[in-house]
Amino acid sequence: MLKAVGQVLFSSGLQNPKYTADEKKGEDYEIRTYHATKWVSTTLSGMQWDAAMNSGFRRLFSYIQGNNNNKVKVEMTAPVTCRVDPGAGPACESQFTVSFFIPEEHQETPPEPSDPEVFVEHRKEFTAYVRTYGGFSKENTKREELEKLMESLKRDGVQYVENPYYAAGYDSPFKLTNRRNEVWVLKQEQE
Repeated sequence: MLKAVGQVLFSSGLQNPKYTADEKKGEDYEIRTYHATKWVSTTLSGMQWDAAMNSGFRRLFSYIQGNNNNKVKVEMTAPVTCRVDPGAGPACESQFTVSFFIPEEHQETPPEPSDPEVFVEHRKEFTAYVRTYGGFSKENTKREELEKLMESLKRDGVQYVENPYYAAGYDSPFKLTNRRNEVWVLKQEQE
């Protein structure tokens, strides 16, 4: 078990979902179209982004360690995403959906989760505006980077969806330098 945790936490050669980068991009963000893929996810309600991320990560880590109907170990991937559906008011709970990308070898038939709070999510193709930043990404940092991304999109006259939005992390908590984090907002689809 400890060896598996170490491999996940120290590995940098993790599979990522495939996307197509748009040639047109802002000076401080990218435009990516992610291909349709399957993710393993869990949804939590609460006020704290970081607490939801930690609880969700533990549930999903249990799934990839074999807590699934096939008792199959599934390779860790990156990024870990957190979809945020904000509550209606400042004192309202938000919904946080934490997800791991399912590796290519399990995309066709992902192992069914044993935990009733974990589910396989089929994400359709989507286009996101992505802002990348380094360091350790705490709740305040995520919010600040999200605001910067939305300001850039407004500056460029770009139509986007305000909610939900995503945070994405690529590194283990033990990686101290050259960390990669992102915030994503979805492109407004033309009617």
